Amino acid sequence: MDSLELVSSNKIFGGLQKVYTHESAELKCKMNFSIYLPPQAEGGDVKLPVIFYLSGLTCTEQNFITKSGFQRYAAEHGIIVVGPDTSPRGVKIHGDDESWDFGVSAGFYLDATKEPWSNNYRMGSYLNKELYDLILKAFDNVVDPGRIGIMGHSMGGHGALVSTLRNPGLYKSVSAFAPICNPTACPWGVKAFTGYLGDDENKWKEWDATELVKKYEGPPLTLFLDQGAADKFYIEKQLLPENLVKACRSVEVPVILNLREGYDHSYYYISTYIGEHFDFHAKILKA
Repeated sequence: MDSLELVSSNKIFGGLQKVYTHESAELKCKMNFSIYLPPQAEGGDVKLPVIFYLSGLTCTEQNFITKSGFQRYAAEHGIIVVGPDTSPRGVKIHGDDESWDFGVSAGFYLDATKEPWSNNYRMGSYLNKELYDLILKAFDNVVDPGRIGIMGHSMGGHGALVSTLRNPGLYKSVSAFAPICNPTACPWGVKAFTGYLGDDENKWKEWDATELVKKYEGPPLTLFLDQGAADKFYIEKQLLPENLVKACRSVEVPVILNLREGYDHSYYYISTYIGEHFDFHAKILKA
């Protein structure tokens, strides 16, 4: 815990919603992350499951903890919830703030290979190695390292799916709200992958859930997908869950897609169904 600096702590649903900052070796900058410690964590004598939640474009670690109401369900189930930021911070790279879907707040949970991004934009390794290990060590008195799941929204849904498929066994459960399911085939993904990875489309496939699931050979896994039918980005074919479902079925990886009539891309939608996602994860992580 010596390397962590507490930014804030607020009591909610009997637990504590905290935000910490730390120096990231992968990203070469200071990073914030949120962690919700449910009431069951008090006293530190019981090991609890953990869910990582990855936010979407333009977000920080704050959006989910203030808008989704997840703490009610995390407290009910006794689950710790960790939320990283969405990109490196305070690292000035030319062009990093020119658009909302690339650069700052748009790290896409991948490891950039193209200059000048490759030095700092390593969100894939930050999440799945550095932060993952940091949580296990700093909170080892309450974290069960064998019961870790992941979920996310939009770009973060992409991050959750890709992190699970690229690292078999690291996460026991995975779910996603309105994820970018097939980034090599949508404008958001093509822009980000060209910028971060270059023009070799074979490299793009290494960070695309629809492509990765076709080669998945890890432990049994069910993908739990959620999509608002009135989501403008779904209608504009930025998200393409149908492509991921088709790919899953072609290799017999179980997939659930809930299409929610009338719901959009916002936290109004997420807060409506976040309880179902916690139920899904709890069944697997507490089995």
